[in-house]
Order: sequence, then C-alpha cells, then structure tokens
Amino acid sequence: MRPHRKPDATGASPVDVIPTVRSSAPVTDQQAVDVSPASKQKGPDIVLPLDVDTNRATRSWSRRENAGRITWALATPFFALSPRPAWAWRNWLLRCFGARVGRQVHIFPSVRITIPWNLTIGDQSAVGDRAILYALGPISLGARATVSQGVHLCAGTHDWRRPDRPLVKAPISIGDDAWIAADAFVGPHVSVGARAIVGARAVVTKSIPEDVIVVGNPASPISRTHSAERESHVADSRDPYVQ
Repeated sequence: MRPHRKPDATGASPVDVIPTVRSSAPVTDQQAVDVSPASKQKGPDIVLPLDVDTNRATRSWSRRENAGRITWALATPFFALSPRPAWAWRNWLLRCFGARVGRQVHIFPSVRITIPWNLTIGDQSAVGDRAILYALGPISLGARATVSQGVHLCAGTHDWRRPDRPLVKAPISIGDDAWIAADAFVGPHVSVGARAIVGARAVVTKSIPEDVIVVGNPASPISRTHSAERESHVADSRDPYVQ
C-alpha cells in the first residue's frame, strides 16, 4: 500500500500518512494488552532457576533415621522372599521396625514399604500385591481397609514454590472399611473417609468424604456406598456427591 502525502499542521512540509485498516474481528484475550496504571507499575516476573545444590545439601533425615532406613533395606529381602501365607511373620518384622500393625492383617510379600515406622495399619486390613506404601510421612489404614494390587500411597512431595524444592513429609489417612481399588494413586495430604471407595486407576489429590465412590483422573464422585444408601433410604439429588 502506497502512502499519500499530506501537509502537517504548520504547512511546513508534507508527512507520510499510512491509511489505517480496521478489522471487525474481536480481540482475543491473548491479543489484548493491559494498559491500566497498575500494570505499568508492576515489574516483570522474576523466574528463579532450581537451586539443586541447596536441595542436595539439605538434610531431610536425621542420622538415626538414615541408619533405620539402611537397616530396613537390609531386612527387606526377609520380607519380600517370605511365602505368601506368612502373614504373621511379615507383620512381626514390620513391628520390629516400629510399624503399628493390628491383628489379622494381610500384607503381601511384594508390597514395597519405604519407612515402616511411619505405618499404622488397623485390624483385619489388607495390602495387595505390588502396592507401594511410600511412607515418607505417616500413612494410616483404618480397620478392615483394603489396599488392592498396584496401589500407590504417596505420602511425600516437594514444595514447588521454593527454588530448592524442599521435601514435604505429608500424611495419608485411609478410613475404616475403605477400599482403594487396583492401580489407584492417592497423593499427599489426602484423607479417604470411612467406607469410601476409590475406583481402579483413579488419581486422588483431594480428600474424600466417607461413604463416597470416586473414579477417574482427577477422581470425582459418582455415587455413594450401599451403607450410605441404606441409612438415607432416599438419595438426595441436591447432594453434590450423588448422581
């Protein structure tokens, strides 16, 4: 497009003028520019790189805890290679390392337990094949709770808000009669209520009330357990945890 020439306000010399083409298309959020006074005063965001040196130099565990973890690593083969019916043997071995294990608890030999002294397992509970109890923080299973095969209970994370990403030893609580189905993931700071059910391969990052069934990633409620239905008799359609 060729510019046409137009005299300026003083008539001294002509200046080039480029015709403006206006578009009728709406401006998107990405195209819009904030020109408010607050935006002019706000400086640029400062992005700090990860401080790996500080992270690695930080002692997350005491010497006693490190010694206990090494000793548990040496004892783990006696746990993992024990016959499947040797429930009492594995329970005894966990108690030797500080775990609080109730009566008639069934823990399969392929279960991976990070720190046994952070475990509390109620009477008649069960932990299935290949489950991971990543007990950097406390993990508590109520009475008659079921943790199915391949479940990952992750009681540890890192504070992503800080550049050194310090370790956070966060608790997990599984209520009485709750069931965590196969291959589900339960994250730190999560509490699963009594009689709640977590569906297979669900990802749970927020606490779940009692008597609720959740599925999916992220886990969302789909129904209530039969015990809750028997108590209420009539499902309330206004309840956000009932479909």
